Amino acid sequence: MTDTFTLAHLSDPHLPPLPAARLRDLAGKRALGYFNWTRNRHKYHRREVLDALVADMQAHRPDHIAVTGDLVNLALEAEFTPAQAWLESVGTPQQVTVVPGNHDAYVRATRHHFAGHFEQYLRGDAGADGTPFPFLRRRGPLALIGISSAVPTLPLMATGRLGRAQLDALDRQLAQLSPDEAFRVLLVHHPLESSSRMKRLTDSKALRAVLKRRGAELVLHGHDHIHSTMWLEGAGHQIPAVGVPSASALAHRHYPAAAYNLFSITRDGGKWRCVQTVRGIDADFRVKQIKQATLL
Repeated sequence: MTDTFTLAHLSDPHLPPLPAARLRDLAGKRALGYFNWTRNRHKYHRREVLDALVADMQAHRPDHIAVTGDLVNLALEAEFTPAQAWLESVGTPQQVTVVPGNHDAYVRATRHHFAGHFEQYLRGDAGADGTPFPFLRRRGPLALIGISSAVPTLPLMATGRLGRAQLDALDRQLAQLSPDEAFRVLLVHHPLESSSRMKRLTDSKALRAVLKRRGAELVLHGHDHIHSTMWLEGAGHQIPAVGVPSASALAHRHYPAAAYNLFSITRDGGKWRCVQTVRGIDADFRVKQIKQATLL
């Protein structure tokens, strides 16, 4: 058995508090989002929760950290600089990889701010070639592939889309990566299956076809704000696709409290072994282990 590589995964910090918004910024979809935040979401997304979760994660000294989107809330210009400062406090671009979520591309006017502010955290090892997605980063035995499902949508919609160009590039990228040489981790914001037409990844069927043809060892996502593990058909074996609650959330309705995942990855007897540990926050803002499971 080789040395263990530990990958941490958190998502959807929805960084609180929301900065003051100008009236002219609250037209269209943002008006509904702002109303929802001031009436409901600000009660459940708490900075002290996020800080406690990140402190516990950093205490476990993971080898790398994946953040699968929704760093901001309404994609106001004033949100991106604080979000950048927060991400820098989590780790350096060498230590952290990020992909955007739908809230990071909430409206067309600011949809490109995410790539500008977080460029170093989503730059592939080969550098940019005109479009940042998909990007490939090698960290230890891992091949981290980031794709973007973040697109502006109509009010009351939170769907995602990859598009043909990104799917074709992902297909080519996976075709060049052998599972014998790398543990392939796909990072995306939207889950690959959803019961909600308003929140689904619209071309998930095409993405699942790529994974069935080329394979991967692990898919990480956010968006649903719940614990989830679904199994996808891959090339030779099933692929675990794992979601995680919002990293800043108090438990409310059917949504669990903030949590993050730790994945211990080793090469054992010519095969990959992956053990998932889930750590979450309790009512006293203490972070503790919730469960452990062997995925591969």
